[in-house]
Amino acid sequence: MNLAGEALNKSLAEEIYERGSVQQVFNLYGPTESTTYSTSALVQPTDNSEPSIGRPISNTQAYVLDGDLEPVPVGVKGELYIGGAGLARGYWKRPGLTAERFVANPYGEPGARMYRTGDLARRRADGNLEYLGRTDYQVKIRGFRVELGEIEAVLREQAGIQEAIVTAWEDEPGSKRLVAYVVAEQGADINPSALRNQLRQKLPEYMVPNVVNGVSCYASDGEWKNRPQGVASARCYCKQRGLSCAANTGRADFM
Repeated sequence: MNLAGEALNKSLAEEIYERGSVQQVFNLYGPTESTTYSTSALVQPTDNSEPSIGRPISNTQAYVLDGDLEPVPVGVKGELYIGGAGLARGYWKRPGLTAERFVANPYGEPGARMYRTGDLARRRADGNLEYLGRTDYQVKIRGFRVELGEIEAVLREQAGIQEAIVTAWEDEPGSKRLVAYVVAEQGADINPSALRNQLRQKLPEYMVPNVVNGVSCYASDGEWKNRPQGVASARCYCKQRGLSCAANTGRADFM
């Protein structure tokens, strides 16, 4: 069985093997820009660690590099770059983005390029690659790439919304959902269900948050403009008030 699209966790692999009908589970990794998948790993039922994304497939190269495009040591986190025959030419009619993401490959033949995935990884001692997350605020929900900032921008356009932060919660392995934290303008009374319906007019369904939590903005403006602090602040608020920040209750608590 080949699994791809989202990070594979150990518990899911174990569950598949326990069913008895699958003899081998392969974890495939690769962005669309490198023709669907670029690395492959056989996940053994006896593995004690989280599944790796393996090694590059034929005619493909994988590099874990630092900010200066220098290889990082084994076990050290860096950004994953992909090169090889499967690389796309670029983005249709988007030369700026193409130049940003498809860069010259200093480790290949003259004229070779490599794709900057935006994924964090490290190389294990056995040579296999381990996926560690993103360098930006892009997440994957049910196999779809989701830019959290894009959802936040649409939320801020809605009447009565002063500020918004969106994050991805994973209560159970493999069950990831989008949660929005919004600060209402003074005197605004916002219905979470109505707000989600408004988002559906501008966003595909997979980008509409499963949960909208209204929070009191006790954090400073600087915290809300800086995503990590803003998310932490919003989560703390919900936790203090016993709000479910990852259950599809349709509730919101505006102070």
